[in-house]
Amino acid sequence: MQYKISLLPGDGIGPELTEATLRVLSAAQQKCNLDLKIVEYEAGDESYRKNQVALPHETVKGIQNSHACLKGPIGETSADVVVKLRILLDLYAGIRPIKSYPNVPSLRKDIDLVMVRENTEDVFKRIEFMLDDETAIALRIITRKGCERIAKKAFELASTRNRARKVTAIHKSNVMKVTCGLFAETCREVAKAYPNIKYEELYVDAASMMLIREPQNFDVIVTTNMFGDILSDEAAQLVGGLGMAPGANIGDGNIALFEPIHGCAPTLVGKHTANPCSMILAAKMMLEWLGQQHNDPICTNASNEIEKGVTEVLSKQLTIPDLGGTLRTVEMGEAIAKEILRQSPAQ
Repeated sequence: MQYKISLLPGDGIGPELTEATLRVLSAAQQKCNLDLKIVEYEAGDESYRKNQVALPHETVKGIQNSHACLKGPIGETSADVVVKLRILLDLYAGIRPIKSYPNVPSLRKDIDLVMVRENTEDVFKRIEFMLDDETAIALRIITRKGCERIAKKAFELASTRNRARKVTAIHKSNVMKVTCGLFAETCREVAKAYPNIKYEELYVDAASMMLIREPQNFDVIVTTNMFGDILSDEAAQLVGGLGMAPGANIGDGNIALFEPIHGCAPTLVGKHTANPCSMILAAKMMLEWLGQQHNDPICTNASNEIEKGVTEVLSKQLTIPDLGGTLRTVEMGEAIAKEILRQSPAQ
């Protein structure tokens, strides 16, 4: 089967990360006999400068006609691209794995958790206005449906992971008794349907502390949109920074979007020192999702090959200077691609 992948290279360091990632995807295709048709579309700051729109209609249609979308980091127009796509395509689950890798500066070597972030509600609805010259108002939208489906996604994920089989719901219901109260109440109700999964709750301030103090005790975290945005960046720093942090935006439909969770880092443009692992691992998540969606072992094998390639290259310290190596961004992608092709055939 041929898979059509819509590609948004992004802004800033995005094109560099994209080039490195395409080298890795090419190796995975060759190794696993995977058929990807990758079509590039415009989106982001450059698109806005050229077209006065950050997310052109042609790009939206292209994504809707794809099996999956892979995007690089977007600059100032990020909210007009990725937030809009999440809502438009109802990609309500932001899945962000946080994992320790070899030779990457990490707080601990046994960190392996997943942040499950509600992706379409909360203040990210961007309903805000000036009440008068002195007062700004932002509305926080939390629905029972939104809470229920993100909680189910978290419990389903916990049931497939070979970890603690635990879901931690994070909120602030002691202060926001209505919105966070609804989230907490709904998570408790969903938990009753998964008696084999341990369930616990933390207030977001305590969770921020616990992530730093004992991250190894987390398995799957489920939380609201804004809290998930903040906590996933904090958690990424535990395992080497945002350059090691991929993300998936998925729903219940037949399209999903995969990306590095960081910004476009304009100060790094042209230095070729950005860590490409965030986007490479996002491509790995994309192939894993395609394998699940289409019951296709070829995609699953290709995803596994990328994971093994990244792990092996990091083990050999064939990395960018920030991780102790000497390679440039694209060179690290090439090293991972060579490792994939060097490995014994996928099973």
